[in-house]
Amino acid sequence: MIYRTFKDKQLSLLGFGTMRLPTGSDGSIDEAQVREMTRYAVSHGVNYFDTAYSYHGGESERVIGRVLREYPRDSYCLATKYPGHQIINGGYDPAEIFEEQLKKCGVDYFDFYLLHNVYEKSMEVYLDPQRGILEYFKEQKRLGRIRHLGFSSHAETPALKAFLDACGEDMEFCQIQLNYLDWTLQDAKGKYELLTQRGIPVWVMEPVRGGKLAKLSDAGEASLRALRPDESTAAWGFRFLQDLPNVTMVLSGMSNLAQMEDNVKTFSEPRPLSGEETALLLDIAEGMKDSIPCTACRYCCDGCPMGLDIPGLIRVYNELRYSPSVNSAMRVEFLPDNKKPAACIGCGKCARICPQNIDIPGAMRGLSDLLRTLPSWVEICRQREAAARKGKQ
Repeated sequence: MIYRTFKDKQLSLLGFGTMRLPTGSDGSIDEAQVREMTRYAVSHGVNYFDTAYSYHGGESERVIGRVLREYPRDSYCLATKYPGHQIINGGYDPAEIFEEQLKKCGVDYFDFYLLHNVYEKSMEVYLDPQRGILEYFKEQKRLGRIRHLGFSSHAETPALKAFLDACGEDMEFCQIQLNYLDWTLQDAKGKYELLTQRGIPVWVMEPVRGGKLAKLSDAGEASLRALRPDESTAAWGFRFLQDLPNVTMVLSGMSNLAQMEDNVKTFSEPRPLSGEETALLLDIAEGMKDSIPCTACRYCCDGCPMGLDIPGLIRVYNELRYSPSVNSAMRVEFLPDNKKPAACIGCGKCARICPQNIDIPGAMRGLSDLLRTLPSWVEICRQREAAARKGKQ
């Protein structure tokens, strides 16, 4: 197993993410299979387990907590997250949630604790002195009930920088979506470089894009096999991350034992990619995007009568065209109405000045139409909160 040093700890570079645990026909977690996967992981050197308050309707914490009780507490690291990104109005008192999480997981402390999904809108929740969220968790760290405090983020690079400017000295690590597709599609490269410059180790989520990078086109897979016949397609994504020196943890949301076995094999020893191999991966990623060719020159913004962040909106549109997801859509959902794509009046000034000859009004209409097909993030938060409350009963 490849290990990375974090302060006084040796962490397996592969972490067991528990957002996509195996389930039975009724949708409940298959605890027996989770136990088997955990046994295999531990026996092959995996020592980091990641869960969150909302995963599997609140059941992920309970199940992984029960499974890990079979092992000495000092033999593994357990991480979970506070759901501040789901706060709509009140609710989610940090003390109440934290005590509940300790009880659900059956532990006296968490090795790693994260503020969940810090992004453009949730930043104001986490930094609100009236709520006292950050101060509460800093106090839990002082008391030893949290050993290391960090955060996860789906924010754009400028918002990530703003959060680090506000409280970066209190954050020991940051978990971001990072893979060879999002290296450019979501500017994961810029986020990685920002965190590296700030001296903050990177935790990786979605290393193979929820499985999308584990199965490529026939041509893409053939080109990879020609260079490394013994590597799985998913392994290429992990090798890309292993070559980034500031990546300390790669979380994989494995759903069966076969995935666990393949990933453990990939992380059993480093096999660095050559320059040719890295270039091939990034070329494959470009071919997957179906992107509007915006270069973010921002010429279009200068004359926009509505003051829209057109490059930012096109970036979200490109993400959604590739893979519709609420995490991408939420960055638009919480914009003021007069800054959303529907506010475009179709005057065409932007299109006339665009060096790439993009039909920008058409792109704004397309993004608006696509957003209407996705569930509201607010509604999802309410559903998750209701599920969590039901789980307490």
